[in-house]
Amino acid sequence: MDIQYQSPESVASHVQSNQRVFIQGSAATPVQLVHALLGQKERLQQVELVSITLQGIQFCEQDMGNHFFINSLFVSQGVRKIVNGPCGDYVPVFLSEIPALFRRKILPLDVAIVQVSPPDANGFCSLGTSVDIARAAVDEATYILAQVNPNVPRTHGDSFIHCSRFTAACYVEDPLPEVSYGEKENDVTREIGRRVAHLVEDGATLQLGIGSIPDAVLKNLHHHKNLGLHTEMFSDGVIPLIESGVINNKLKKKVVGHSVTSFILGTQKLYRFVNDHPLIKFMDVAYVNDPRTLSLNPKVTAINSAIEIDLTGQVCADSIGPYQYSGIGGQMDFIRGAALSEGGKPIIALPSTTGKGESKIVPYLRQGAGVVTTRGHIHWVVTEYGAVNLFGLNMKQRATALISIAHPSHREGLTKAWSERHSSGA
Repeated sequence: MDIQYQSPESVASHVQSNQRVFIQGSAATPVQLVHALLGQKERLQQVELVSITLQGIQFCEQDMGNHFFINSLFVSQGVRKIVNGPCGDYVPVFLSEIPALFRRKILPLDVAIVQVSPPDANGFCSLGTSVDIARAAVDEATYILAQVNPNVPRTHGDSFIHCSRFTAACYVEDPLPEVSYGEKENDVTREIGRRVAHLVEDGATLQLGIGSIPDAVLKNLHHHKNLGLHTEMFSDGVIPLIESGVINNKLKKKVVGHSVTSFILGTQKLYRFVNDHPLIKFMDVAYVNDPRTLSLNPKVTAINSAIEIDLTGQVCADSIGPYQYSGIGGQMDFIRGAALSEGGKPIIALPSTTGKGESKIVPYLRQGAGVVTTRGHIHWVVTEYGAVNLFGLNMKQRATALISIAHPSHREGLTKAWSERHSSGA
């Protein structure tokens, strides 16, 4: 079926004032359509933009005013300044529950702007690298505006949408945004990767967060056997493990034999790898991140990171004090799913210090910081100095364990701070 393509400006003109507009994210961010929309700000008032992580675009304050308001469901670099100002805000929500906001009309969508592969012989396009919350968005939005791009891989699973659903479409041939997490590795992340990999058992089902630490873990799993992959996202690091058969998904209980994800973000090599790959399923994040589904898989090993963790085990992963840096995302979905899995291991892995040398293990979270993983949900914590399991430990035992894996230059100060806290009854 042929699509009657229009210019990006013509497609964007379908957005009207006072509408709520979803923008597909990550590597699938429809950059040209978003730029075309921002270029029409003078005719628009009070357009609400909702999304998770966006790539390849930077929103500026001069584009906002009374024209656009960014209501972010997961804050990324391109919207961070806006979300922490008067023209934006953040919705704290588990990634697994965002589709319900659309489907239950809590955040009813007028428009969904997506980037898709060209239609096949039957007229079906693919949402490509980002099915996650986009599946629910295109199911629920009144109007769908599509950026059709032959560089979008055709992915299997919940990704297909018939081109007859498009209100309007433009055609572009832009390369997808790339991120190479391996380039961000250093001695600290490599050591953390080795320590986390030591906790991964043969037959485990893996979930990997975003960043250089998950990639460092993957590089240490080549001698493992019969691993599964059920994760909200993955990057290039899984490619050699799938190709070698280390990740074969034989022992999973859900979607056996297939690697499951909701989105990917990496290099062009990754985008080519997933193209028409029959053993990789991109699925609705409401399914992928459902802790009840996760818990049915064996030895779910969830690897996530944090901004800081206090001595009682409270994990801040979304803000620097009151400054909204990212979002809740899927961390709690997988921390809980792993805890409920037979032999599962929820893991928070983080460097012991920030780039400025400040301890990430702290007596108290910063004022205004958000707690993503509670001290009731925390299990394993890993830094470059060791791995400790806090599950079942009392407050004093937790403090002692966490101080033991803090940077040596901060251990004395942390010990003193804990002693003062305990003696004061605070």
